[in-house]
Amino acid sequence: MEAARVTPVEAAQRAVASAVAPAAPASGAGAQPPHRRGRRTALAAAGEPLVWLLGAGQVLAVLMIAGLLGLIFYQGFRTFWPRPLVQMQVRTAPDAPPQRYLGEVVRHESYRLTGTAPDGAVPAAERRSLLRVGNYDFYGDDFRWIPELGVVAELRPADAVTIERLEWGPFFGFVREYRVDGRTVATGEAAWRRFQAEHGGARGQWARARRMLKHDLGRVNRKLEEDRLALRRVELAHGRDSAEYADAVRESAAGSARLQEEYRRIQSQAEALRQEAERTSLVVAEVGGREKELKSAEIVRAFQPNALGFTGKLGVYFSRWWEFLSAEPREANTEGGVLPAIFGTVAMTLIMALLVTPFGVIAALYLREYARQGWLVSVVRIAVNNLAGVPSIVFGVFGLGFFCYVIGASMDQLFFAEKLPNPTFGTGGLMWASLTLALLTVPVVIVATEEALAAVPRSLREGAFACGASKWQVIRRVVLPKALPGIMTGVVLAMARGAGEVAPLMITGVVKLAPELPLDGEFPFLHLNRSFMHLGFHIYDVGFQSRNAEAGKPMVFTTTLLLICVVLLLNISVIAVRTRLKRKYESGYF
Repeated sequence: MEAARVTPVEAAQRAVASAVAPAAPASGAGAQPPHRRGRRTALAAAGEPLVWLLGAGQVLAVLMIAGLLGLIFYQGFRTFWPRPLVQMQVRTAPDAPPQRYLGEVVRHESYRLTGTAPDGAVPAAERRSLLRVGNYDFYGDDFRWIPELGVVAELRPADAVTIERLEWGPFFGFVREYRVDGRTVATGEAAWRRFQAEHGGARGQWARARRMLKHDLGRVNRKLEEDRLALRRVELAHGRDSAEYADAVRESAAGSARLQEEYRRIQSQAEALRQEAERTSLVVAEVGGREKELKSAEIVRAFQPNALGFTGKLGVYFSRWWEFLSAEPREANTEGGVLPAIFGTVAMTLIMALLVTPFGVIAALYLREYARQGWLVSVVRIAVNNLAGVPSIVFGVFGLGFFCYVIGASMDQLFFAEKLPNPTFGTGGLMWASLTLALLTVPVVIVATEEALAAVPRSLREGAFACGASKWQVIRRVVLPKALPGIMTGVVLAMARGAGEVAPLMITGVVKLAPELPLDGEFPFLHLNRSFMHLGFHIYDVGFQSRNAEAGKPMVFTTTLLLICVVLLLNISVIAVRTRLKRKYESGYF
């Protein structure tokens, strides 16, 4: 009989059924199929060693970052904690009388003896202590190495005082007398109590006198300078032989007379306050007995660290922090505060962000949305990526040569001719430093914006076009809101990099000590032509340019901690804005 014809569908169904059905035993009812051993995959082929290596690298990176931040935070927060004063009696030779030192123990370290150790010396004696003795006007040095081998006695006198001064650094010693108008009115413990009661008033009078000299006299000096410049403008416009110049000379003379009278009045008031503040003084003696008279107004802070309890130490600790955050630096930036540096860092970073964000976003929009993709656009993208790898000092040289000497000098000739040859914008300043760092960080914003624009789904664009929207409407209402979180991420990265740059700022406007802040109460309020201080440069200056590296080391750690906190706060603020915008636009785009 002829076999039935099988269709392709039936053949496929039979093949599936035969594959699913269990196989019959080869021989006998209880026969089992032979066991088939599977092939083992090699460990390297599975990628396990690479996974372990990547995990170990990640852990190592986290530990390094945590260790660095931990060291900075530990050293930074302990800088202002008051240390006890230790009096050591040290014998340098068997027959020599012991020498006395008073100061703060900074650290201990081991060292190798260069000579023969005396009988009975143990290995633990090969150590020495770094003692901050202060009293630079007496000793000519702030620190002394004290070998523990020669320490005869070690005391902590309760009446020892730490005095922080406006000049010459700290003074460590003992209170002898308290004087008013050169006459001794109290001695010993009574002198210390009298000084504590009246020191605040003297410092207040000194602060008022300083404010008058800085702000009130500064205002008068600015008015005198404005009159001089107005006269110079008339001279340049009409000449010295014109009637307009003669009238301007008379008006300037009358105004200068009034201003000079006001200048003398303010100066006399400030001098009276200064003399009143300097009526009282404190006579102190160093551990060797030499005495020195200190004006009460010149003493920033004085306390007895060995007699302080925890609450007293906490008060000194917070008062030092407040001074650090709100005062100006002193003693070659190794003491005092860093308020001008904080203000300069924040102002420069914000101005840089305001400049780099529109330029970077516009450039990325053109490259991604409008430019025809080809070899020219590829060259531009390669150039932008290479720009991110150029050393920062190159940008500083470009900023000095182009922004300061070309654009700034042209602005001086056009708008500030009366001030020449003194430059206004033709030298380093806040605006040129911000522009230089904006040029430095613009590749970061461009790349981040392009990535954010490319991440917008194509279906959203096509849907908007289907609704009849133009290309610009699609970009403004759909693409930009969707890409805004990515754009803000680029701004965060740009701010983080720009806030920590130092090399270009050293050329384009940062200074060791700025006499005036870029922001004040005089029009135009924000003076972009002024030089400024920066926390990054402050760290470099204190760490490598101070007369004593040991004295500046605590301030280096504290300023580094402050810079990290400032950058962190700026980034958190931008991230908060990014999160808010993301929530706002995540539900709709039209």
